[in-house]
Amino acid sequence: MQAWVQHASTLTPDGTPLTLWQHGLGWSIRARNEELMSSRMHGSEEEMARLAAPTQPGGSVLVGGLGMGFTLRAALTHLPQDGNVTVCELVPAVVEWNRGPLGPLAGNPLDDPRTKLHVGDVGALMNTTPGAWDAILLDVDNGPDAFTQKGNDRLYSPAGLARARKALRKGGALAVWSGYAAPAFVQQLTRAGFRAEAHNARAHGGKGARHVIYVGWV
Repeated sequence: MQAWVQHASTLTPDGTPLTLWQHGLGWSIRARNEELMSSRMHGSEEEMARLAAPTQPGGSVLVGGLGMGFTLRAALTHLPQDGNVTVCELVPAVVEWNRGPLGPLAGNPLDDPRTKLHVGDVGALMNTTPGAWDAILLDVDNGPDAFTQKGNDRLYSPAGLARARKALRKGGALAVWSGYAAPAFVQQLTRAGFRAEAHNARAHGGKGARHVIYVGWV
């Protein structure tokens, strides 16, 4: 039986270890030895981009979390040709992995001319870009309870959601990927002034693990 092989490792800013693994044609990024994402399961990321995709010409999308590039690729797929996507990644090594072995998995979305890369904190970027985005896609953790980077919970606090709402244009959407159901998050979005919904999505086409996409419109 073929074994998993570790290719690289790094630390998040708060010291959480991240590792990159390969098993045949499959890849995995793990946090504290727990799988954070897999190249074999990305259907729900694609559904998130579809749900929140802007429809007007020149749409601007912010993607929080590069991961393996699947959310970015999906955002580009559903974007008007004259639009643009800014992907914000906190961990520089994850960008390096996407410029290297992970790039072909999602068709090298960092090389798309509509892509802009920002290495840094997505919350800080939203704070400096009021009214800039038609859609914000947050795929920075396993859900709104912040698993990888403890500071991520600031994104889902009342102040964080207010910041996201302010960063959106009228009619824009905030979408949050979650690996589990978090029913209270719909109420949190509503209290922050969003028209909120929860959508179930499968990890791989119509099968695989059940994930939840939370969407709030302004």
